Amino acid sequence: MSLPDVVETVAGLQARLDAVRATGASVGFVPTMGYLHEGHASLIDAAVAADDLTVVSIFVNPLQFAPDEDLAEYPRDVEADLACCGDHGADLVFHPSASEVYPVGAEEPVVVGAVGGPLEGASRPSHFAGVATVVARLFRIMGCCRAYFGEKDFQQMAVVRRMAVELELPVEVVGCPIVREADGLALSSRNVYLEPGERRQAPVLYRALLAGAAAVGNGEADPTVVVEVMEDVMSEAPDLVVDYSALVEPDTFVMPGRITTGAEVRLLVAGRLGRTRLVDNVGAVAP
Repeated sequence: MSLPDVVETVAGLQARLDAVRATGASVGFVPTMGYLHEGHASLIDAAVAADDLTVVSIFVNPLQFAPDEDLAEYPRDVEADLACCGDHGADLVFHPSASEVYPVGAEEPVVVGAVGGPLEGASRPSHFAGVATVVARLFRIMGCCRAYFGEKDFQQMAVVRRMAVELELPVEVVGCPIVREADGLALSSRNVYLEPGERRQAPVLYRALLAGAAAVGNGEADPTVVVEVMEDVMSEAPDLVVDYSALVEPDTFVMPGRITTGAEVRLLVAGRLGRTRLVDNVGAVAP
């Protein structure tokens, strides 16, 4: 295994990217907050397979944490992250300071559109603005590239995709499938917070989503009934505090009045086990 080169400054990264693009090579970008797991590794694999040069950023963005959230405690292990990047073929790791990402006068707060309003947007009002702001900044630093995002944070990916289009940034946002544990729990850096009893209950979110998707697949056309199916399953976990469960149109994040034949919908759930907040989602198509 060889470790990737680490670049800590915007100027240093852009010099490397300019040299690569001058040869006609393509660039893949995987933005992360570090503490990488196999879900992140799958994004790196996708970039390496599709692009000539792969850049992984490791930056814990303070703007997307509310005052009562876990910025100080957010897990960090840069040494292990670099090993993961090397194992999966990343070429460069961009590991900047906050002053590099947000120089004076470059905060550029991004206004999140309607797609970011419900669900996660309602539960964590400052979160998507922080995400969109840092991703817009990183996209401007990177320039022309493909950027790879996991579908676990499906609404976040939709916000980023819409933001890139509206700001006319030369970035193609590529969604990649969710990576799961054997029991269905979606991989997340925050899963390390789960106590053993909480961890045993955590797969209930995925089971609820599968039950909702099965209802859609069996022809249930009333979204409220599908949501009730999911909530019934989640009630099996005694310690789960449900934040939301929803069925929405994937482009608008609005619940349809009815699910029409052939319609693609997205089922999303979020909840808290102890101090750990979990989110998950699946797609479904009506017969």
